[in-house]
Amino acid sequence: MAFGVANSASTPPIYPTGGTGNTLQATGFIPEIWSGKLVEKFYASTVLSAISNTDYEGEIKNMGDTVHIRTKPTININPYLADGLLTLQRPSGNQLELHIDHGYYFNTILDDVMEVQSDLNLLSMWSDDAAEQLKITIDTEVLTYIMGQMVAQNQGTTAGAISGNINLGVTGGALVIDSVNPAGTDVTPIQVLIRMGQCLDELNIPETGRWAVIPAWMASALKLSELRQVYLTGDSVTMLRNGRLGMVDRFTIYVSNLLPNGTGAGLQAGEFVIYAGHAHGLTFASQVQKVETIRSEMTFGTILRGLQVYGRQVVDGKALVQAVVKAGAIN
Repeated sequence: MAFGVANSASTPPIYPTGGTGNTLQATGFIPEIWSGKLVEKFYASTVLSAISNTDYEGEIKNMGDTVHIRTKPTININPYLADGLLTLQRPSGNQLELHIDHGYYFNTILDDVMEVQSDLNLLSMWSDDAAEQLKITIDTEVLTYIMGQMVAQNQGTTAGAISGNINLGVTGGALVIDSVNPAGTDVTPIQVLIRMGQCLDELNIPETGRWAVIPAWMASALKLSELRQVYLTGDSVTMLRNGRLGMVDRFTIYVSNLLPNGTGAGLQAGEFVIYAGHAHGLTFASQVQKVETIRSEMTFGTILRGLQVYGRQVVDGKALVQAVVKAGAIN
């Protein structure tokens, strides 16, 4: 709060002007001191680096804005009969394209006068915040993009490439999650993760390197379930750093507040999409990551701006699985 200035309603000012009181404060000649201790700002945990691969990032950086990804063909195995004609196969695999067609930027300016009078390194502070905001924005976009991109056997009420009877929920028919003792058709968070694991098992997805991303309320239900000690993993990196919670049924569990949910994501109110899979299923490539400072041509100031251009592509829908869930009795 600025130091008080005399006016006609209190102590008469020494130099009244037009009967309205002292104008020193309005003209800025009484300085104000700003605390050098900033209120701590917390950011949503991002998970993209943990659930995707960057196998093609080098090719993007060196060659252009599109990479043609060739997939392995499936070789036919035929029964052999003596003196029989052999069936000839010319193997061919599918081809996917990874496009660098998404980008976000920030563009700020620090006036020279503000820089001289400030006791903080404003550009450094702004740069740190912008980097976090970029990560959050890109994570949100990619997590929304994944929705529905997996094969039909890994989503819906009849999931399972072999069994065909695994219920993973759909919008309007989400799985209701209780922490313990589910009633009726409700399920526990562990049951949901086991169902998702079974879908991956039936498609022969490797067990090593599996992950799952769940919202915070489901993480609470997991901690309160029969595996309530699962979060005591002794990890060297805390959950606040990367959203990692622990491991359940071969899944490394990550917590994210950026998962698609509610009507804004095309779901019903209270519904969330959760994902599980293997890093093989999703690729991410960033082509431009640039932060620069330049002098403004319009005024006396320094412009701080940054750009990140990237692409993302589901390269194997068999390695991703989704469930639609909503919170039930969590206590």
